[in-house]
Amino acid sequence: MGFYRDQLLPRFIDKACGTESVGRWRTRCLEGISGVVVEPGFGSGTNLPYYPPEVSKVYAIDPAVLGQQLAAERLAASPIDVEFVGLDGQRIPLDDNSCDAGVLTFTLCTIADPMAALSELRRVIKPGGALHFCEHGLAPDERLQAWQFRIDPVQKRLFDGCHVSRNHPELLTNAGFEIAWSDADFADGPKPWSYFHIGKAVQPA
Repeated sequence: MGFYRDQLLPRFIDKACGTESVGRWRTRCLEGISGVVVEPGFGSGTNLPYYPPEVSKVYAIDPAVLGQQLAAERLAASPIDVEFVGLDGQRIPLDDNSCDAGVLTFTLCTIADPMAALSELRRVIKPGGALHFCEHGLAPDERLQAWQFRIDPVQKRLFDGCHVSRNHPELLTNAGFEIAWSDADFADGPKPWSYFHIGKAVQPA
């Protein structure tokens, strides 16, 4: 899995998640974000063109080192200061209360221990700060859910741990965040993979 995971998968994700249709979801997800941002799952920088000008810095975290190379053009075109600080969203090498906001886009579905990652995000995001999220996850229809649970074991093997059956707003609430707003709907693509959870959670003051 080394060559596939390190070389092929990041390129596939860059193409699949860098489309214009996914970009519309990113635009909505990142509305109102500002200041210093921590972004686990930075990948190839597909969020960079959608960050509003109020964002001054992004601390990027991602296990795929190739992603930094794939992000080169987006990094060059962006006025935002991006600093790569780590590989694992479950252990964020930043000080407590050092970030104004966090971003999770198509990331929490893959992290092996989502509660550990959310605990770290709560630690580094200032009280009153926001965590913006857009993830594919558990659909509302029970028959479709059954398919998602069947797909998960293969999905995890093919896509480096990715799940299609996680309930992201529930995970955020269980981690201690307060949901400011959330929405969910089908995006383009096959339904088991394209039910998107989007919203903003707030770090309690």
